[in-house]
Amino acid sequence: MRVAACPTGWSHKWVERGGGGGGGERGSPLSPCQPHWRSSSTPKTPDTSAGRDAFVLCQLLQVRAVKMAMVAEFLGQLSLEAESHEPKYPTVTPALDFDPEKDAARIETAIKTKGVDEQTIIDVLTKRTYPQRREIAFAYEKRAKKDMISALKGALSGSVESVILGLMKSTSQYDASEIRGSIKGLGTDEETLIEILCSRSNAELQEIKKVYKELFKKDLDKDVAGDTSGNFAKLLLALVQTKRDESSSVVDYEKIDDDARKLYDAGVKIRGTDVATWISIMTERSVPHLQRVFQRYKSYSPYDMQESIMKEVKGDLQRSFLVLVQSFENKQLFFANKLHDAMKSKGAKEKVVSRIIVSRCEVDLKKICSEYKAHHGQSLQKTIMEHTKGDYQRVLLGLCGPED
Repeated sequence: MRVAACPTGWSHKWVERGGGGGGGERGSPLSPCQPHWRSSSTPKTPDTSAGRDAFVLCQLLQVRAVKMAMVAEFLGQLSLEAESHEPKYPTVTPALDFDPEKDAARIETAIKTKGVDEQTIIDVLTKRTYPQRREIAFAYEKRAKKDMISALKGALSGSVESVILGLMKSTSQYDASEIRGSIKGLGTDEETLIEILCSRSNAELQEIKKVYKELFKKDLDKDVAGDTSGNFAKLLLALVQTKRDESSSVVDYEKIDDDARKLYDAGVKIRGTDVATWISIMTERSVPHLQRVFQRYKSYSPYDMQESIMKEVKGDLQRSFLVLVQSFENKQLFFANKLHDAMKSKGAKEKVVSRIIVSRCEVDLKKICSEYKAHHGQSLQKTIMEHTKGDYQRVLLGLCGPED
């Protein structure tokens, strides 16, 4: 804290931001201005006219300073919030001139039409965001006196039904439902579990945990622990605990070098693998930090991080580490490659294609499309047209949007 002189001959006490050594940023005043000779924090109005004018002026300046400090703090908080979330590149954006009653009427007519008018359902729901689809559902229920999701379930079937019903969930609800489906019942769908838990950000995983509890009245970490085992379980549980550092503008080169060396010492350098060290670093460090760590790692190891993973671990643990590293390096390219692999042969792995497109259409599908075209020689839309057909093809293309 320091005392700063006011032009009026009075003084203010200010909080120093940035440490106690001087050079810190001035914060807001702790107390009203007061005469230099007075130690009390309660202001005393001077007796002279000039003194009173100066006092009033000083009070006004103080109020203005406090307001400016509050505005600066608010803007700073907004900036921090913006930095803590990944940028979005959605293909599905809010429809302009949105009219939920009109859309609800169109969907009701489409469902009642003999044979069902799937095209209208696709046209409406793939061009509306989740909040808009919710409004349509409320308008539909008010109009038709029945639940729209139940009506859609009765009218549609197959992969088209799964995509449309997926769109009636928020992104976090959809992810939570996919996780639940992957571990419910006999056996475990490890591919789905790995894809979602290893590719989502800290903020996304926190929201998924919250929604999972709300939807299924169960704790995600307990369900994951009950359906997996060994180091694979330890890795997934460490991710679910969401202990990852937030991104920082400060680059700690010493820590980058230390983590790169630790990854090498725990793997390629020794016989066997110290998996606990790999899990700790890859689940607790921020993404920008890890991107630099993987670059630095190459100065210690003859292999890059992905090659090291392939040599050191096997099975679900290997697949999980690979998804993590690929997502850290370029998340949208990871999804583009996964879509390419799902449509390499005749036909398509519809479950994989549907899951990625539905879960990313309001997040980053636009950038996934760009990465797909840049790395695979043709657009995602064209690949979908070659490997799918009918209403399923139309609903996927509706979500991907037109080619750039």
